[in-house]
Amino acid sequence: MKILLIEDEKKLAAYLQKGLSAEGFVVDVAHSGVDGLHLATQGHYELMILDGMLPDLDGLGVLAALRQRSHIPVLMLTARAMVEDRVRGLQAGADDYLTKPFAFSELVARVHALARRAHGVATHASDVSHLSLADLDMDAVKRVAKRSGHDLRLTAKEFSLLWLLLRRQGEVLSRTELAELVWDMHFDSETNVVDVAVRRLRSKLDDPFDQALLHTVRGMGYVLEVRALGQPS
Repeated sequence: MKILLIEDEKKLAAYLQKGLSAEGFVVDVAHSGVDGLHLATQGHYELMILDGMLPDLDGLGVLAALRQRSHIPVLMLTARAMVEDRVRGLQAGADDYLTKPFAFSELVARVHALARRAHGVATHASDVSHLSLADLDMDAVKRVAKRSGHDLRLTAKEFSLLWLLLRRQGEVLSRTELAELVWDMHFDSETNVVDVAVRRLRSKLDDPFDQALLHTVRGMGYVLEVRALGQPS
């Protein structure tokens, strides 16, 4: 697996690069947000480890620019331990969050977990690699979701969320279930990570089309299903 590490603390970056290389990963390093974003757009990486506080362009800025063109899984590192900071990173499109200082073994475990999540969707779905509903088609191997033949251009997290909803189409999934199954986190009623992700997914999945597929069930959660036109969603 090829990893892009964007970390401005050079000693930490060198330590992580050496350790990850010993684990069998190929690691490129950038020490600023601008340089990291340039590498991300020029090279082919399967995962990014991104520091939140960077010179010239911070982690959230890199993430915002990256998500316009790439679905690469992103593990954010930060010295900020506040829940609000972690939520901001997740809402911006990060796939996981690790607060400094951290154990290297935990970093490696999270990298492996993200890799499995990114490449293991088909096996997690009982070896089903293609699912569809109405004019929606998803291919887990190619990591492509299309509606009426149009590529929805989903982020990695949006793809995982939609794949889960499509696998369990017609079934109402609570925010707690979605948080645990897609984000591997316990749901906190004071955060809106799930709702924000659903809104972003809906803007790509439903807004450009006449018929909505993703529906809110008030007080219960979300469901993906075909409903008659005019029926509330």
